Amino acid sequence: MRKIIHIDMDAFYASVEQRDHEELRGKPVAVGYSEARGVVAAASYEARRYGVRSAMPSLTAKSKCPSLIFVSPRFDVYHEESRRIREIFYEYTNLVEPLSLDEAFLDVTENHKKNPSATLIAREIKRRIYETTGLRASAGVSVNKFLAKIASDYKKPDGLFVILPEEAEKFVEGLKIEQFFGVGKVTARKMHEHGIYTGLDLKKRSEQELVHLFGKAGRSFFLNVRGIDDREVEAERVVKSISNETTFLKDKDNMILLTVELYHLAKEVMERIEKENFYGRTVTVKVKYADFRIITRSRTLPCKITGFDMFWHTAREIMKQVDVSAQPVRLLGLGISNATDEPEQKPVQLELDLF
Repeated sequence: MRKIIHIDMDAFYASVEQRDHEELRGKPVAVGYSEARGVVAAASYEARRYGVRSAMPSLTAKSKCPSLIFVSPRFDVYHEESRRIREIFYEYTNLVEPLSLDEAFLDVTENHKKNPSATLIAREIKRRIYETTGLRASAGVSVNKFLAKIASDYKKPDGLFVILPEEAEKFVEGLKIEQFFGVGKVTARKMHEHGIYTGLDLKKRSEQELVHLFGKAGRSFFLNVRGIDDREVEAERVVKSISNETTFLKDKDNMILLTVELYHLAKEVMERIEKENFYGRTVTVKVKYADFRIITRSRTLPCKITGFDMFWHTAREIMKQVDVSAQPVRLLGLGISNATDEPEQKPVQLELDLF
């Protein structure tokens, strides 16, 4: 039986800003940009009381909380704090699976401290994080990743909650369906349409019915509501793609300006490619129009892309196939995927495969 801990930093970006700027403490803070096209990257708990949430448009956030204070993000600082926190994790186990800068799974079934209690380890990690960074974290402890993830969110902020194996099924039955990991607004709405509001409602449905309604995720729902999750903590998460995107303050319908923006995106993505030592063969351009319609266009090369010139040439050729005559562009994205270890081949003439 595994002993899994899920650590989730409390309002991470906003908490870092409140820690570093005394005048922000106790006030509603949003990390992001307050412009018309801005989006909230993180919100302090004071802001959340007004209904402000991450990924919310900045104008909506300000309408909910007129006293909201916007702070520009400092991602270099957040990355450094995340690194310090992960160093603490590795003092206890090598089985650490980061999900983002502010959360991670730890498998402490066998741990460096020889401590048989995952609960005591979680409590100690929380204390160490606060002593080292001045930041608070919540922890969930259970026998698998699904339950640990739910547990960490159950008593936020600064919480510690344990779901014992014998209590798991009963606990999950009492959850609202929105509390299930992996159930977003769209899935929750679909479940409500079929009379599923709680874990108990979900448990009454057969696996066949859930797969029919939700595809592959239906099987996960069937197992999770019974407290079953066999996924292991993956110590090394494989990078499958690298991408970046930008949302414009004003929609753009000029191809020259869009190409300039694409060039900047290509430079940023290439820096990450080199940093991560990730070289793929598939380049993808993403476009969101003013009416929120999204299209993607991709091209897969016969050899991996190792230099900027090749990457930029491919992206530019794909961009030429994007139509901006009917609708201006709201968002532009660029990414690379499909990593390969195949030997280098000589470049060939590009032929675009659009869909």
